[in-house]
Amino acid sequence: MPYNEITRMKDQLKRSFEGKAWHGPALNEILSKISAKSAAARPLENAHSIWEITSHIHAWQNAVKERLQGIQVSWKDVNDWPAISDTSEAAWQQLQTDLKTSYGSLLNALETIDESKLDQPVSEGFSSYYGTIHGLIQHNLYHAGQIVLLQKALADA
Repeated sequence: MPYNEITRMKDQLKRSFEGKAWHGPALNEILSKISAKSAAARPLENAHSIWEITSHIHAWQNAVKERLQGIQVSWKDVNDWPAISDTSEAAWQQLQTDLKTSYGSLLNALETIDESKLDQPVSEGFSSYYGTIHGLIQHNLYHAGQIVLLQKALADA
C-alpha cells in the first residue's frame, strides 16, 4: 500500500495517542500511569483536573469522528467539559477505556476518507478534512502537555 496522506495522518494520530512520538510520551502512555485520585486532584486552583481534560479530549475525539462520518457537529453540540460526578478508580478506568474506544473509532473513520476530499470542508462552514484531523492531533498533544504539567504539580505538592 502506498504511503499516502491518509496513511501519514493515521501515523501521526497513532504517535500522539499510542506512542513512538519524538516529543516524549503519548497521551495513552501518560494516562496509564495516573490514578483516579491524581486525575481528580486540582493542584492548580484555576486549572482543569486531569480527569476533566481527559473527558474533554474524549468528547472532541467523538465529535471529530462524527464530522468525518458526515455528521454536522458544531462546538455547541459537544459537551465540551463534561461534569465529573464519580471519581472512583473504576470510573477513571472506564473513561480511559472509552477514550481508547473513541480513538479506535476515529482511526476507522479516517480510513474511510477519500484522499481527494482532504482539502474539502468536512461539512458546510467547517474546516477541511485535513485541517480537522491535524487539528485534533494538535488538540490531543496540547492537552497531553497540560496533563504532564499537572502531574508534575501533583508530585511537587
